[in-house]
Amino acid sequence: MSDTMAGLLQAGLLLVALAVVYRPLGDYMARVFSTEKHTKAERGLYRLFRVNPGSEQHWKTYASAVIGFSFVSVVLLYLLQRLQAILPWSLGKEPVSPAVAFNTAVSFVTNTNWQSYSPEATMGHFVQMAGLTVQNFLSAAVGLAVAVAVVRGFVRSKTDRLGNFWVDLTRGTIRILLPIAFVAALVLIALGVVQSLKSGVDVLNPDGSTSKIALAPAASQEAIKELGTNGGGIFNANSSHPFENPNAWTNLIEIFLILVIPVSLTRTFGKLVGNTKQGYVLLSVMAGLFTAMLAVTWLSEANASGPAPLAAGANLEGKEQRFGIGLSSLFANATTGTSTGAVNSMHDSYSGLGGGGALLNMLLGEISPGGVGTGLYGILVMAVIAMFLAGLMVGRTPEYLGKKLGKREVTCAAVSMLAMPTVVLLGAGIALMNPGNLAALNNPGAHGLSEVLYAYASAGNNNGSAFAGITVTNDWFQSSLGVAMLLGRFVPILAVLCLAGSLASQRKVPETAGTLPTTGPLFGTMLAGTIVLVAALTFIPALALGPIAEALA
Repeated sequence: MSDTMAGLLQAGLLLVALAVVYRPLGDYMARVFSTEKHTKAERGLYRLFRVNPGSEQHWKTYASAVIGFSFVSVVLLYLLQRLQAILPWSLGKEPVSPAVAFNTAVSFVTNTNWQSYSPEATMGHFVQMAGLTVQNFLSAAVGLAVAVAVVRGFVRSKTDRLGNFWVDLTRGTIRILLPIAFVAALVLIALGVVQSLKSGVDVLNPDGSTSKIALAPAASQEAIKELGTNGGGIFNANSSHPFENPNAWTNLIEIFLILVIPVSLTRTFGKLVGNTKQGYVLLSVMAGLFTAMLAVTWLSEANASGPAPLAAGANLEGKEQRFGIGLSSLFANATTGTSTGAVNSMHDSYSGLGGGGALLNMLLGEISPGGVGTGLYGILVMAVIAMFLAGLMVGRTPEYLGKKLGKREVTCAAVSMLAMPTVVLLGAGIALMNPGNLAALNNPGAHGLSEVLYAYASAGNNNGSAFAGITVTNDWFQSSLGVAMLLGRFVPILAVLCLAGSLASQRKVPETAGTLPTTGPLFGTMLAGTIVLVAALTFIPALALGPIAEALA
């Protein structure tokens, strides 16, 4: 079987698997966030932390809870890293340096999982399990909670309440993320992913000497790393490491885990707003963008120019032979189309257009289908912008899901939409203006610019993947990328919660003959066009100097 056919077969199996779970998982998540019943474990946690699950919060209180919880998480994760030497299962590792500890704490709390260090050389098992893995669950649950709060803004009328953050956080963690991750970890272990508390194993080299290969509790972290669209690997090679991703079946399962919750959340959205067709429209836009970018990446890598690719029949540099072009492209597209950032191949080795496809996935706002929760509220922001533009064109007050979109709503949506481009372009521009940072680039010219742009796009979008040709270990990159992660995560969250609060306070307006339908192909096309137009107007100049120039060279 050819590499192309194997890739197409895997893509087909992935599509079938997602279709099978789409309805039951989407409906289940809708029930999780709409029921008034609490499990015994949840009630125990509420008593322990003195939470009244029956009380609901104003959007400002909800936002304060999100920010406060995340701040405490950053502090605790930072301290865990700095105190590593005195913790159990430290494996003799020294305390993590202050700059790296700050960057890593921010990274995992914001669901970015950018790693400027070698995990097996820097982190002991305790910090990995009690710190990083815990944040893999909690950061994803925060995204889920915010998305559900935004949906409530469309559903509710004449109220200033969006739910209870602590209840949403607890339910997302206990009822959704934990059980799926537990089953996924068992499946990955059965298929060969390593799960060990040993520091390593000695292997015999051909010359008679021995080397130590690091071991880790990889399967348990790999499951939530992908399911929570986190992306931080327990090994430096991430999902290209055979201990994390040993074969084509684990590769397929990991891609499935990356996509399953963001895709199914469109069904959850449709159920919560009382019209599943609304979710299908969002899903179709996500799927269209995903397919288009997959085609760009796959075709670019399969038909790359240059002596080495022509001799090999494709651009195989930086790719694992057990995955090939098709599965590498599929994984890269899934991980940059969401906020995962995991890699099973080195994106820095992709062709100009192939790497540009991965970069453009992030610059579109990571809404195809986006991260856990973030993808849903991200595309809802773009839907608000699309309906506002449509209202301008026909001279009507724009409406979406029975809510009028006035100055306050559009302002909130615009702030959320513009936060990422501001962080990316300013961060990359300032970094390139600093002569001291140019030494961090291992490649000159257009590819070097792409490396810097990719780094800030990854941080600003809370993705975490990287063009590995750039060295980001100096204090400038550690600090500036950390700030980019914080702004890229929390400015949109504050803006969308403000949007939700404003929408919830309105009374629903009935549909009339002049109401633009939002369940058909016209709205879907308009939404997709708005997404592409916004990204094109914002990033084409930068892309023209980077990946486009490299592709045309």
